[in-house]
Amino acid sequence: MAGASLVLSDDSRLSQIDRSLYRVEGWLALVSGLAVFSLMMLAVVSVAGRNGFNQPLPGYVDWIQQAMPLIAFMGISYTQRDGGHIRMDMLVGALKGRSLYLAEIITTLAVLLLMVLMVWGTYAHFARSFDFGSPMWSRDSSMDIALPLWPAKLLAPVAFSVLCLRLVLQVYAYGRAFIRNDTHPIAVPLVANAATQAAMEAEHVSANEI
Repeated sequence: MAGASLVLSDDSRLSQIDRSLYRVEGWLALVSGLAVFSLMMLAVVSVAGRNGFNQPLPGYVDWIQQAMPLIAFMGISYTQRDGGHIRMDMLVGALKGRSLYLAEIITTLAVLLLMVLMVWGTYAHFARSFDFGSPMWSRDSSMDIALPLWPAKLLAPVAFSVLCLRLVLQVYAYGRAFIRNDTHPIAVPLVANAATQAAMEAEHVSANEI
């Protein structure tokens, strides 16, 4: 359940690495948000041009095509860190201690394997498009205004690589918690109970009102 998780931190090296990676993920998520805002502004310009001057923005669909990887992928690792992806919290929340950490290790390793394959596949897709000897270093381009497609194709393996780093960190953190049987593991999203979630939401609302 999105928004129902929290991540603990301390002064350990693991927590420091977690927070450093989180800053990188935050910047990538910011870029994703700016891409959404930019598309909104492009839509305003295109509609205003069509209605006011009978001239829509040239290449509007091409720019959407370029921005979609930014919107779809750049925030994926940020969401993984905060436990915002859809998962079976009712099942996971029923587990405690080592059984919980073992389940998280297994599922996180499965996702990591998938994402490693995704990095390999998306990079191969980018490599087929990129060519130093071609105009604008691209073997293919968009249909309307001929934007090179390799920058958009490169974003997918970059975003997935950051997610792989996050997953490796989480596997290590869950493994450490499993070995030590920690009651409050760090650097991993923990399922918050109803009272904790309500307190977090109240704090968030209070902060926005200031």
